[in-house]
Amino acid sequence: MTIALNKKALHDYFIEEKYEAGLVLEGWEVKAIRARRVQIAEAYVLIKKGEIWLLGMHITPLAAASTHVTPDPTRTRKLLLRENEVMRLIGKVERAGFTLIPLDLHYARGRVKVEIALARGKKQYDKREDAKEKDWAREKQRLMRGKNRLS
Repeated sequence: MTIALNKKALHDYFIEEKYEAGLVLEGWEVKAIRARRVQIAEAYVLIKKGEIWLLGMHITPLAAASTHVTPDPTRTRKLLLRENEVMRLIGKVERAGFTLIPLDLHYARGRVKVEIALARGKKQYDKREDAKEKDWAREKQRLMRGKNRLS
């Protein structure tokens, strides 16, 4: 079940590979995520010292759930992946010019997971080409519906 979606990512990047990663969260963060008070549109993934970190994800703290702690809504959160996946991602990001972006936040077997993607940035002309293709597909559907009504 999807909690939060990064719609801007599909517009700005070509997605090559997807990975599902766990998150290291505090208790108040889990409660706020269950209440859907999370935003990942401005988030990005960074590699530091052989570990993968999620920066910029904003979790708005619940007033009732975070009375005894001082919450930091945009703190850096560690992502949990298998060691071979981490090594593969590090190699592709450093050598091949890819970037890592979060696509969505969801539940998997009762746990909060984030889907990250190995992506390549789109140029402006790529974005215009995608818009033309979407418009043509929409127009084609409209024409086909009109044709079916006449028959």
